[in-house]
Amino acid sequence: MSIKDLPTVYDARATEEKIYKFWEDGRYFEADASSKKPSYSMVIPPPNVTGVLHMGHALDETLQDILARYYRMAGFETLWLPGTDHAGIATQNVVEKQLREEGLSRCDLGREKFLERTWEWTNEHKSAILDQCKRLGASFDRTRERFTLDEGCSEAVKEVFVRLYEKGLIYKGTYIVNWCPRCQSAISDVETDYETKGGHLWEISYPLKGENGASIGGGGAIIIATTRPETMFGDVAIAVNPDDFKYKDLIGRTAIIPLSGREIPIIADDYVDKNFGTGALKITPAHDPNDFEVGKRHNLAPIKILDEQGRMCACGEVPPEFHGLDRYEARKQIVDSLKYKNFLLRIKDHEHNIGQCQRCSTTIEPLLSDQWFVKMEPLAKPAIAAVKDGRITFVPERWEKNYLGWMENIRDWCISRQLWWGHQIPAYYHNQTGEMVVAKENPDPQNYTQDSDVLDTWFSSGLWPFSTMGWGVNEKGSPNGATEWAMKNAPDFKKFYPTTTLVTGFDIIFFWVARMITMGLEFTGKAPFSTVYIHGLIRDEKGQKMSKSKGNTLDPVVLIDKYGCDALRFTLTSLCTYGGQDIKISDERFEYGRNFANKIWNASRYVLMNLDGVDDKPFDLAALTLPDKWILDRLNKTITTTRKNMDEFRIGEIAHDLYHFFWDDFCDWYIELAKSQIAEEGLKLNTQRVLKHVLDYTMRLLHPIMPHITEEIWQLLSVGEALIAADFPKSEEKELDALADMEFVFGIVRGLRNLRQSLNISTSVKLNIIIDYPSADYFVPLEMYIKRLAKVENITYGGKVPKQSASAVVEGSKIIVPLAGLIDLDAELARQHKKLEKLAAEKGSLAGRLNNESFKSNKPDLWEQTRARVEEIALQENAIDELISSLKD
Repeated sequence: MSIKDLPTVYDARATEEKIYKFWEDGRYFEADASSKKPSYSMVIPPPNVTGVLHMGHALDETLQDILARYYRMAGFETLWLPGTDHAGIATQNVVEKQLREEGLSRCDLGREKFLERTWEWTNEHKSAILDQCKRLGASFDRTRERFTLDEGCSEAVKEVFVRLYEKGLIYKGTYIVNWCPRCQSAISDVETDYETKGGHLWEISYPLKGENGASIGGGGAIIIATTRPETMFGDVAIAVNPDDFKYKDLIGRTAIIPLSGREIPIIADDYVDKNFGTGALKITPAHDPNDFEVGKRHNLAPIKILDEQGRMCACGEVPPEFHGLDRYEARKQIVDSLKYKNFLLRIKDHEHNIGQCQRCSTTIEPLLSDQWFVKMEPLAKPAIAAVKDGRITFVPERWEKNYLGWMENIRDWCISRQLWWGHQIPAYYHNQTGEMVVAKENPDPQNYTQDSDVLDTWFSSGLWPFSTMGWGVNEKGSPNGATEWAMKNAPDFKKFYPTTTLVTGFDIIFFWVARMITMGLEFTGKAPFSTVYIHGLIRDEKGQKMSKSKGNTLDPVVLIDKYGCDALRFTLTSLCTYGGQDIKISDERFEYGRNFANKIWNASRYVLMNLDGVDDKPFDLAALTLPDKWILDRLNKTITTTRKNMDEFRIGEIAHDLYHFFWDDFCDWYIELAKSQIAEEGLKLNTQRVLKHVLDYTMRLLHPIMPHITEEIWQLLSVGEALIAADFPKSEEKELDALADMEFVFGIVRGLRNLRQSLNISTSVKLNIIIDYPSADYFVPLEMYIKRLAKVENITYGGKVPKQSASAVVEGSKIIVPLAGLIDLDAELARQHKKLEKLAAEKGSLAGRLNNESFKSNKPDLWEQTRARVEEIALQENAIDELISSLKD
């Protein structure tokens, strides 16, 4: 496109498609593992294969892309590695839903056919979300795209499992797990969301066994309090606190379970809170994690009375009338029976935490189950040390405390899932003897059957930084063969591992970040990254979490179609705070980014169209005017702060700084002054060189955040082949010392513009001004700039201040504007008095709120806003009083 044909309106869609294709065709995203440059690497937090691009992805990928583009331009061999997660439960649910619509279940197909069907679906969809990321301008290396179930990642998973098992860090045992009856699988603690809900506390009378073996009703009773009466048939004891005098004579006695007649002991245990309920608790080890621990201490065998579907078991401990009932229907019927037979004494309202499956929101069931676990405490210790000794840094630093708090109190990790889709556990059982062998491959497929469970999705994603780089092949006889082999034979592992930065939201610090650190240290001996950059979560404009059920989601692709990719990226970036606070957005907020993109286009178009005759030589230092020196000094300072803020991950501040530099300094001030310089033959060429240089460097500075529009403009400058591969600007050590003088000029101009606005003086009217300053010598070189920018006709110095004038004070200098003949003084005085009346009325209406103590205590934020507004009104009144006084003199 020739410069004379540049459209007056920026076409974001056409530009973005053209520029992204230019980058892809030029293979600018591909990293070279043989490069001698220092490396910079990141792995994308792999989105679920079932996912579609949402605003959280848009923020996460934008921030990663900013870093990738910056370090690529800063001289680093940069790898940003993309990929997707197989998403065990989510993907299996999608395929099972399809089967249900066909009247089938996975059991109808069998495991092998079901997996074939799931692979078909996955292969059709696994790259879709990464394709959508192209609309975001993501510069990741698609030639290295990975999938957590691909061959290399699968080999790494098996290698890690076997080695952890051989070290005694993976074990199989019968323990209480969080079980989802809907997903039909165990889920980990961090996959369980807890919500406080209203419920009930049922107080139930358990008869005491009499001396002569009296049955139900004989020998008194002990009253227990429970939130789950349906589990009573799994009770193995009633526990009381040994220091609770109410029950000291009952310890060692026998109680009888109502409705079933089974006898259980009354035991003493410090776990019991004397102040909760009645101070007596039913102990159900098969269905409560705390009761499970109590049962172990007292050698009480658990009794399972709820099955994996959340239904009452058809076992001897459960009365026949309740067999097969859903847990909630069982609760209703059991309570009715207890009430009918006078065992139910009281029902109290009670709020308690309810665990829900994060995937489907089903209330989880604590269930005794055979599962595989990872011993986390030995793995957590090195991971804690790596953060404490500074090998890994959290940005912002406050997230370090959260990480350490969780790791220092970590529990063993349940890694088995009762699914078919995922990494099948590499454990094999002999068909006749039951002997178990843990190995990467089946030792004898004819005689051994593989464990049917699969691994938690987070197990494979915990290996992501190194499994994607070629780690996972173990040479026999080498104690750490996979790492040694990778260092010799996997160029990416050798060049790019450990990675440099991990960018993610705080919501998966425990799911993912902690596990990557533990696994990276255990299997490579190195922390998988040196910096964890944590950003906030995207919320709607009211601060609520976005969800389809609430109808408050925004589709980033729709926003890109409406506002442009660079507009979306710039807006999101500008909303990022260093503290990692959550980000409130609405559709309209993206107008901010679009307006800035249009400003960049229009200002750049003006510059490009005024570069006729410019050469490729650098500007002449000796011929620089004061505005030239000023804009070059401002550019230099902006380069310095941008690099510093990038190093410190203050990316939101970069967006604000570049916005103000381009819009305020370059467009509002320098381009306006350059217009007159271009009109002078002696200044034209050097001014063009400065304009070209500043536009060139500004596009480089903005490129990581707004890549498409900057690439388009930069190529029109004809200063290189591709901006994406250009050098990022470096600041000059020497300053041109023009900042103070020009800032003084701008202060005068702003003061005069404010006076025009206050007094309704048209911008078409030129002003005569008086500058009250001891010496005119300082101002004479600045006059031309004041006259041009503030539309001033004449400037005089000192002398008597005329009556009926207005003034502004700038850095100790008084700038006076004589008003006689310039405005209708009587009308202006009336206008100012009317403004005072309006302000007084507003202040009076706010005073009632301010003096209302109830309002202050009930709505402190609104009270503080009211106080601030009253103070602001007082300042405005003082300014108007001073203006009225000057108009009357």
